[in-house]
Amino acid sequence: MLLENQVALVTGASRGIGQAIARQLAGQGAKVAINYFRSEHKAQRVKELIQEGGGTAEMFQADVTDAEQVRHMVTAVENMLGPIDVLVTNAAIGFKTIPFMQHEWADFERKLTDELCATFFPCKAVLPGMLERQRGSIIAVSSALSRRASPGFVAHSTAKAALDSFVRSLATELGPSGVRVNVVGPGLTLTDATAALPQQHKDAMAALAPLRRNGLPRDVAGVVVFLASDLATFVTGSYLPVDGGFTML
Repeated sequence: MLLENQVALVTGASRGIGQAIARQLAGQGAKVAINYFRSEHKAQRVKELIQEGGGTAEMFQADVTDAEQVRHMVTAVENMLGPIDVLVTNAAIGFKTIPFMQHEWADFERKLTDELCATFFPCKAVLPGMLERQRGSIIAVSSALSRRASPGFVAHSTAKAALDSFVRSLATELGPSGVRVNVVGPGLTLTDATAALPQQHKDAMAALAPLRRNGLPRDVAGVVVFLASDLATFVTGSYLPVDGGFTML
């Protein structure tokens, strides 16, 4: 039990990668706060699956791009489960997959702003407790596209690159206080969010990876568990690609 009796808040935990992260953290003994925005029934199913496996989980609704909602959520988590030891910022922010010349600034700006808000506000809310206790682990879910460009993904790539930089800055500032901050960068991962992608595209991405397959949510979740645990006590400011070798640093 790598995370026994620890409390973990996972944003966007009702499906896909977030669901896998919540379940694996619970499987290692963490009490998991399942954040969701609109998918209450899916969040409920995640809670049930964790409880069926003998774990502890509770649901917390909040729009993570809204500072006030995030503050209320964190207070509720701490009142119900205890001080937050692990924060995983995973909530997906939508974007338009179109060429740059078709972008309007308002759409581009919304993606950048909301992407950073979705990590900035949760960090702002949980850090007072982590700094007081002189320990904590924050993991942001980025994307391989923050390092590798692809046509049509200019808003997503730019936003995720900004997130990576934000994490490095936080890691530098918070390290002396015992709080670790890291990034995982998934490649193409098979979830409901990528279900509509043409199979030809998925096969092409798999062919580019040395491991010759697309990612699965559990692949990302395993790396998050490592970063959250004491196995990674000397790891901060890192970017760990989870893309089958597509990105080599």
